[in-house]
Formats: sequence, structure tokens, C-alpha cells
Amino acid sequence: MDMSEDAPLQVDEIPSAWRQLRIAFVTETYPPEVNGVATTTAQFVEGLHRRGHDLQLVRPRQDRIDAAGTEPRFHEVLMHGLPIPRYPNLRMGVPSKRALVKLWKLRRPDVVHVATEGPLGWSALQAAQYLKLPVTSDFRTDFRAYSRHYGIGWLSRPIMGYLRKFHNQCACTLVPTELLQRELTGAGFERLRVVPRGVDTRQFSPTRRSAALRQEWGVSDEDLVIGCVGRLAAEKNLGVLVDAWRAVQRVQPRARLVFVGDGPLRPALRAACPDALFAGVRRGLDLAAHYASMDVFAFPSVTETFGNVTIEALASGLPLVAFDHAAAAQLVRHGDNGCLAAVGDAAGFTAALTALASDPGLRQRIAHAARQTAAALGWDDVVSRFETQLAQACGMGPAAERAAPLGAMGSLA
Repeated sequence: MDMSEDAPLQVDEIPSAWRQLRIAFVTETYPPEVNGVATTTAQFVEGLHRRGHDLQLVRPRQDRIDAAGTEPRFHEVLMHGLPIPRYPNLRMGVPSKRALVKLWKLRRPDVVHVATEGPLGWSALQAAQYLKLPVTSDFRTDFRAYSRHYGIGWLSRPIMGYLRKFHNQCACTLVPTELLQRELTGAGFERLRVVPRGVDTRQFSPTRRSAALRQEWGVSDEDLVIGCVGRLAAEKNLGVLVDAWRAVQRVQPRARLVFVGDGPLRPALRAACPDALFAGVRRGLDLAAHYASMDVFAFPSVTETFGNVTIEALASGLPLVAFDHAAAAQLVRHGDNGCLAAVGDAAGFTAALTALASDPGLRQRIAHAARQTAAALGWDDVVSRFETQLAQACGMGPAAERAAPLGAMGSLA
């Protein structure tokens, strides 16, 4: 459905399923855009749809040829959007309260879930409050850390004030780790609930390792490949990885460094690491093959609220080196299923990476434990926890305990 100002409003009469929810899911990023928020949002949307809920996905139009998808119990509503500065391939929504009020008056959802706190998310919150609809939200991006990396650290306090005001108006705010829950509680955030992230262990698996891909990289079975997946941008702390990589080269001269992803820092990284491989953005099974064809995964970022790449690397059976932060802090046991350095300890990060580079036996043992850790992080359980929070926001118990149909008001369209 197109919700541009001049577009006609399309209404479909499809009855709601027994005992299920009508969910309006609002996000300012969604695949095929490539970022952690888009990836996890899609997993939650698709998971809820598979469980029989009636989903209405509200998002900005990504380009001129972007068309709203529709299928039984799933409808997209496309809103106006604008490019995000420094992120030309991403768009943010624009204020749209009036359009959302009109939409939800016609087909009232049981709950509105706001995945992002941008202009579209704020409009969704206001529209839902006007209509007296319950709202849940996600805290997904550490804007305070981002602001420091882009030289606008003075905005950290007002940004935090806005986020606190936004989320404290919601029935609950979902966070991916207990550490973040504690931090935000200390900053005055209320009604925080932990719902972790999951990983598709069939897609991300050691079995995706590709001899042909490694041959393209110019490495043999015996050569060491250290890889990093993510946006090549200042907030990812990639300078620490470059310094650690130089230390690795002194003990493993034939080792290769592979960057998977793209971003504004790519030219500078090419200059700093002229012998590194830049694979660009990869998706799906191609991305899984790139993970599995590495030997060590290095992730120096400390701006994530979770870090999907952490669990994707674990599922791929990769020894991981990361800072004791976000998903790594929650899931990695140093020396067992990965290696951790204290946040800010660049020397510790370098030492851990060098130790893994120098010890094949250690890499093999940690790789096995990493895969075992990921095996317990399937999406089905994660989506179930998410579903429970939505139901509780509506004043209901878990979906399996509901005893009455919710279809009296019609389906979302």
C-alpha cells in the first residue's frame, strides 16, 4: 500500500485469525537495505507472520521502483522517505502522524511496534497515543556512541533525552542484552524487557566453507584468513583492527585480511591495508560462505547495542576476537568459545588476535565451542519471547493461553 499524500487508500477485508494479534510494525529500515536493524526486523516480522499474526509493515519507500508487498495476513504500507546523511543507501521516514491516524482508524491494530526512533517512529508513537493504542518499541542503536565518532559528542545528552522521552511513553522497550538493560535503567529508562537476537544456524554454518572462494582470495588451506563483516565506517573502530592486523603479519606473513561490507572508510582502509581484500556487500548464502571461509573473525566495534555479526560468526564456527561489549559480553566466554578484550584495551585486542593467529589447536577448540553456543540461539524461541511482550502490552497472556478470537474489528490492510 502506498501512503503518499495523493495515493488512494486501499482497504482489504480479510478476517483475523483465531487467537492472534493484528500488529502494525513500524521501521525506517528493511531489507534489501543492509544493516543489523533491517536484518533483525525482517526476522521478527517474518517470524510473527509464520505464527499466524496479521502483520502490517510500515516503512519508507526505498526507491522509485519499490512496491508494497502483500500476501495473506501481510501488507506493506510505504511512506515518504529521505536519504540519511553519510548513509546514501538508507532512507529515513518523514513526519507522518496524520497519515497513520487515518490508516489505523480504518483498520485498528491491537498493538503498534516501533522498531526505530526516527521521524516515522515518532509519528507512529504520536498516532498510536492519539488512538489509544498500546505501543512497544526497540532500543537498537547506541546514538550516543555514534555521535562521538562523528564529532558531535556535544549532542549526546539531548539525544539521550529524546530517546528516554520516546521510550518511556511505550508500554515496554525491548533491549537485546541484560547489560544494556542495566545501563539504560541507570539512565532513567523504564519498562525495559530483554529479548535477544537469534541466528539462522542453517544458513550460517561451517559447512558453507568454500575452497573455491578461498582460491579467489589467493590463499591455500594452510593459510590464515582473518575477516571482519560490517559497515566500513568510523563508528566501527576499525583502526584498532588495522593495528592488530599489522601485529599478526609479523607472526603470520602469509595471512590475509578480508573486509566484507562497504562504507565511507573504504578508501582510507585500502590505503592503510593495501594487501587486504575488500569483498563488498554480500547477502544470503554468499555472505554465509564468506564467513565460513575465514579462519578468525575480528570485531573491534563498541558502538553496537547487540552486533548480529557476532552470532553469525559463532554460528559459522569462527574463533572470535571482540571487546567485552554487547553480544560478545553476553555470549562469549574468554578462552572457551572466543576471546575478549576489555573495552578500550586495544593492546589486549591485538594480543588475543595474535594468540589465535599463532595457535591452530586453540583456533580449532574455540571454533567447536563457538558453534555449540550458536546452536542455542535459534529464531523460533526469540520470536516467541517477542510475541509474548506484544501480547502482554495488549493485556493478554502468551498466544497459546488466549481463549477468544480477536477478529471482530477486521484485518489490517
